[in-house]
Amino acid sequence: QVRLVESGGGLVQAGGSLRLSCAASTRTFNPYGMSWFRQAPGKEREQVGVIDWTNGGTWMLDPVRGRGSLSRNIDEKILYLHLNDLRSEDTAVYYCAAAFNAEDYYSRRYTTWGQGTQVTVSP
Repeated sequence: QVRLVESGGGLVQAGGSLRLSCAASTRTFNPYGMSWFRQAPGKEREQVGVIDWTNGGTWMLDPVRGRGSLSRNIDEKILYLHLNDLRSEDTAVYYCAAAFNAEDYYSRRYTTWGQGTQVTVSP
């Protein structure tokens, strides 16, 4: 069973940038699509970006639109989230997730999740 492992979180100054990674553990990894979510203390989880794994098409959601982007390395089975101009409201635990068929993907029903990586933005 595939396992997703996030990394790259930590303490970052406001205005800075970071790159989060999400690595798949299995030898073969072929999701239909993947996504990054985040959850701040006391708030609901929110989606920040989506990627079609096959064609690489990406969509960034409102919380980070214009400041964030996704990329992937198919051979290394890694999904990246790039965030610029970090703000205090970006402080959250960031999770990656995978959907393995079109129905789940378009229904936002991600069936495999990582354990999360903490991002803290300091003033």
